[in-house]
Amino acid sequence: MGLGYRDFRRILEGRALPCAVVDLDAMARNAARLASTLAGSGKTLRVASKSVRHVGLLRRLLAHTDAFRGLMCFTPAEAAFLLGEGFDDLLVAYPSVDRAGLEAVAQAVARGATIRLMADDPAHLAAYADAGRAAGVTLEVLLELDMAYRPPGGLHLGVLRSPLREPAQVGELARRAQGLDGVRVVGLMGYEAQVAGLPDETPFSRALNPARRAIKRLSIPQIAERRRRAVAALEEAGVELALVNGGGTGSLASTVTEPWVTEVTAGSGFLCPHLFDYYRRSALEPAAFFALEVCRWPTEGVVTCLGGGYVASGEPGWDRLPLPHLPEGLAYVSAEGAGEVQTPLRVRGERPAIGAPVIFRHAKAGELAERFDAYLLVSGGEAVAVEPTYRGQGRCFL
Repeated sequence: MGLGYRDFRRILEGRALPCAVVDLDAMARNAARLASTLAGSGKTLRVASKSVRHVGLLRRLLAHTDAFRGLMCFTPAEAAFLLGEGFDDLLVAYPSVDRAGLEAVAQAVARGATIRLMADDPAHLAAYADAGRAAGVTLEVLLELDMAYRPPGGLHLGVLRSPLREPAQVGELARRAQGLDGVRVVGLMGYEAQVAGLPDETPFSRALNPARRAIKRLSIPQIAERRRRAVAALEEAGVELALVNGGGTGSLASTVTEPWVTEVTAGSGFLCPHLFDYYRRSALEPAAFFALEVCRWPTEGVVTCLGGGYVASGEPGWDRLPLPHLPEGLAYVSAEGAGEVQTPLRVRGERPAIGAPVIFRHAKAGELAERFDAYLLVSGGEAVAVEPTYRGQGRCFL
């Protein structure tokens, strides 16, 4: 169903390498699969811009179905940029007290835009209130609840995000916001990273796979109960909830079952970087790739590609490196890995010729866009457009 090596060679013929490619048909099929998880739930899906970072692709995703509504942004400045590109209903998922960014958001809200900010500390509320008052508006804010799994014994299994670990803390911060002009709490967010972002069957550390699956299984009911109690705490504090956001690509199936959640978020699943190959019951398919030029044959059974050191963020390890995808039978040289200017690969089978492309998949979705000015877009097995990434539009927000 997806693109084969002959397809890539034909599509890339005469094009300069490195080149990033997005298969629009595969992306659309992934979008349909993610949309199907919402069926009968009454919930909508907010597209995470950090996992796309490409205006053209964001437009296509939001046009896929009415169930996809709004964007989850990562900085106030990015939200202001996306508003200028014609998007609205923007949720900035990470707190920031950047004065210029908040000023741009507040001015946009004064012009009628819907942009909501995230807070988990009084310092965030104070900065938002200042920006709101200066623009003569009230900025709407969601509070973020920590969703890490915390079994008895003081362990914290999950990402270190919000300090609001108990529903009572959420209610307390909401009451504190009520004493500030220029800001109003209207919702709750919680990202269950240890479910949404934890693979089930990674080949890079097989011994830990049973523990990962156990953490996910035990986390899901705890997450639901903590979120339910946080919603109740906000309602008791007098908050009129406009939205309750949760989930990620890897946790959609469980998050949509919570009746108090109004919307879920997904981003990486649309492009399916290789980390998503290690999730059980995932029907997603690769949609984003990059091609490197074979530039050397340094020794028998090895080819060297020009560039390729596009290492993903997160805990360092082999799973953070791009995955050689096509032709089949390529593997890293363990002493070198993915290099800044050259990447040697061991070959099982016929060696690709010098000048031939080698196709890779990034470990994460959005970070690929920080390496390329544009994506070559493919549909029906043919190149149909070349469109800029954020970087190609001269934008870098983080």
